[in-house]
Amino acid sequence: MPTISMFYGIIISMFFEIREKHHLPHIHVRYQGYRASISIDDAALLAGELPPKQLRMVQVWVDLHREELLADWELAKEGVELFRIDPLK
Repeated sequence: MPTISMFYGIIISMFFEIREKHHLPHIHVRYQGYRASISIDDAALLAGELPPKQLRMVQVWVDLHREELLADWELAKEGVELFRIDPLK
């Protein structure tokens, strides 16, 4: 799963497999022992769990980088290498 950003110990990844049901644009987040999927469209928690502070940081980051995330989503659908996205500062 390609890593597209990292900040404050949070790792953001994205992948798309045609065999899987990945119709909703989303990212995968890892933080310590936590894992979650977050919607790109509205930064909602789709699955998994993150501590509240880290979830909020990821949601703010998604809001700031939505256009870049959607561009990466399109690249992932084509099986093309994804662009890195600036971390939350």
